[in-house]
Amino acid sequence: MNTANTAKPLVLRLPWGLLVGLLAAVAILLLPEQSDLPVAGQRMLAILAFAVIVWISESVSYEVSAIIIMALMAFLLGSAPKIADPTQLIGTKDALAMGLAGFANSALALVASALFIAAAMTHTGLDKRIALATLSKVGASTHRVLIGATVVTILLSFIVPSATARVACMVPIMMGIIAAFGVDKRSAFAGGIMILVAQATSIWNVGIQTSAAQNLLSVGFMQKLLGESVTWMDWLIAGAPWSLVMSGILYWVVLKVMPPEMDRIEGGKEAVRKALSELGPMTGNERRLLAISLTLLAFWATEGKLHSFDTASTTMVGLALLMMPGIGVMGWKEAQARIPWGTVIVFGVGISLGTAVLSTGAGGWLAKLMVIHLGMEGMSPFWVFAVLGLFLILIHLGFASATALTSAMLPIMIALLQHLGGDIKPLGMSMLLGFVMSFGFLLPINAPQNMVCIATDTFTSKQFLRTGIWLTLAGYLLMLLFAATWWRWLGWI
Repeated sequence: MNTANTAKPLVLRLPWGLLVGLLAAVAILLLPEQSDLPVAGQRMLAILAFAVIVWISESVSYEVSAIIIMALMAFLLGSAPKIADPTQLIGTKDALAMGLAGFANSALALVASALFIAAAMTHTGLDKRIALATLSKVGASTHRVLIGATVVTILLSFIVPSATARVACMVPIMMGIIAAFGVDKRSAFAGGIMILVAQATSIWNVGIQTSAAQNLLSVGFMQKLLGESVTWMDWLIAGAPWSLVMSGILYWVVLKVMPPEMDRIEGGKEAVRKALSELGPMTGNERRLLAISLTLLAFWATEGKLHSFDTASTTMVGLALLMMPGIGVMGWKEAQARIPWGTVIVFGVGISLGTAVLSTGAGGWLAKLMVIHLGMEGMSPFWVFAVLGLFLILIHLGFASATALTSAMLPIMIALLQHLGGDIKPLGMSMLLGFVMSFGFLLPINAPQNMVCIATDTFTSKQFLRTGIWLTLAGYLLMLLFAATWWRWLGWI
């Protein structure tokens, strides 16, 4: 009897999303050439379709997808004719340079610096101290605890420039409070707190430019594609009033959808104070970090008013101080283990992707199609915002990352705004559409902070959706109201 092992055939098994993305790219490449679309533009559309499908399906990590996108750009664009001189090829060297162009954008430096500051907050425990100190000031009623959680989220949004980092700080604190209160973690009160933390984080991603990566990506696209941007204070003046009103709506929605089982929790305030006292007095690192953070906040707020230093540059100086021996709060070894380096890679490739979509003519071509099929020619700026805002809210349902959504959609939106011309103000409208990118209210999968909170097992996807429907509807209508009043008065629309 022959007992020799039979060699098994090699089977190539690709994740379905990766396979569908590759098939979609090949299908676009095989389409007949369009008279008003360069070959490089058609190939860029194939790469964009691949990116969107892979990002939506999450078949591979965002970091891996970013590397694949750069490789596709290098060879697909490299073998395409130059737009200015079709008799010559772009070449892989120049095409790869297009894929790496986003890493030379100042917004990338700001994102990297922001991640270091967020890491410093968790390393020193300053974020936890701020959260507990704020909660210790509120009463022990369930209503006041919800208000306190909202206030903490707002405060951290100003000084912790990472939505995921803020929620990662809040979750253990709030879970500790729930346990100290002796409340069942599957109670409406516990679930309501966690849903509020996730949703409030998304709401304040709109109000503060440095609070989320997608905002910084929007700023990067403005600088790259429009040659100008909005200051930190201009963003705050435009977005913070909306976030303040939405915070009140969130509080009301949580109370209505998930009313707490009790009105008051005995010993609640004391539990918070005990946790705060266990931290001990502020350390030297915490004091220095707080001083640097507040100084940065002052520089961000006065950009263009008292000085001409841009946000990215001042933040880099703050980062240098945080890392400097004798003055700083952490060394390189402590920092590198806490930094999500993949975010930096995805961010840089995202800017490269969006820039290439426009420079190859693909963005302008897509913009013309959208104008025709959505009947946007001749629309007023208000209705242009209403249509594009609704479009972004609906398409966000398929994305698990606002950064990926911004990378894929905002360059096309900017091309569309430039195509429409007329009374459209591309800079202001780009900022307002950047606000809509943070609408991750409906599904837990629509934002990383949602996933962190649902991992606590305090609420279900159905409960999150019930609050999300009201918040999405209210948020969109409130944006239309602001577009007709506040933002129009400010001159952005």
